[in-house]
Amino acid sequence: MNEIRNVVSEIKKGNIKPIYFLMGEEPYYIDKISDFIEENVLDEAEKGFNQQVMYGRDVSVEDIVSSAKRYPMMAERQVIIVKEAQDLSRNIEKLLSYAENPQSTTILVLNYKYKKLDKRKKLHKAIAKTGFIYESKKMYENQVSDWIRRVLSGKKYQIEPKASQMLVEFLGTDLSKISNELDKLMLILPKETIIDDTHIEDNIGISKDFNNFELRKAVGEKDVLKANRIINYFAENPKNNPLVMTISLLNSFFTQLLSFHGLKDKSKNSVAKSIGVNPYFVDEYFLAGRNYPMRKVAQIITILRDADLKSKGVGASQSQKDILKELLFRVLH
Repeated sequence: MNEIRNVVSEIKKGNIKPIYFLMGEEPYYIDKISDFIEENVLDEAEKGFNQQVMYGRDVSVEDIVSSAKRYPMMAERQVIIVKEAQDLSRNIEKLLSYAENPQSTTILVLNYKYKKLDKRKKLHKAIAKTGFIYESKKMYENQVSDWIRRVLSGKKYQIEPKASQMLVEFLGTDLSKISNELDKLMLILPKETIIDDTHIEDNIGISKDFNNFELRKAVGEKDVLKANRIINYFAENPKNNPLVMTISLLNSFFTQLLSFHGLKDKSKNSVAKSIGVNPYFVDEYFLAGRNYPMRKVAQIITILRDADLKSKGVGASQSQKDILKELLFRVLH
């Protein structure tokens, strides 16, 4: 996030590069930088003649270069934004000659999502020399909760760890989706609100009692009744609770538990750091560690892999409910 702030700060100061090549697996920050340039570099009177948005699937690299070499009309500069520029990946190296000598009055922004330039190639080196390259890396699941907390803190909100975890487990690591849901919450809730699981349930539609977070907790505690109630709810609401997600999250939990068993330093902060969880949840691992010895955890990981294959129709043809029930029985017994 610091790199994003620095880019925005430099643009506001007027220290603008002729090329912004925005690439990588996480589209959220690519869009943020691109949108900021689109909305703020030119004033409204200048945009009509001097701001152009292209799409990679509709243009060639030659088209982009031709537009970039034009001079602005009645303005100091023009802005050309190429969205979905990854569609030009086969021919992107043709941008080299322009990157080596870009037009000083043009700001060329290329949104190169889900891909990245080879750092060994001349194009990468040329853009790094004359322009700006930003690589937006995909966040790991254990980093997203902290990102949510920082985003909300900057807007004068707080969030409880369970509520944050519910968002991550329901929406995954897609920052754009999470940001949209946070925006909805901030429209409804007053500043200084501490967002909890009830706010998430009431406003986003994620059940605070029947979700993968609660299933994981019930399994860790060996609470057979609660775990069965949750999987029955999942079976009745398969669209909102895909089996593949449940298996994946349980697999992550037991993989972390396996790492927990192997730790020499089992102080709370060390465990949180080593297995990549919020300290708030560490007690759950101590309890699960007592309920599931290392050998049993290794067996459960194998059981989860078997359930994953069955969920994909390999080796058996079972309903989601039957797969979940069998999985739960084998894990808990």
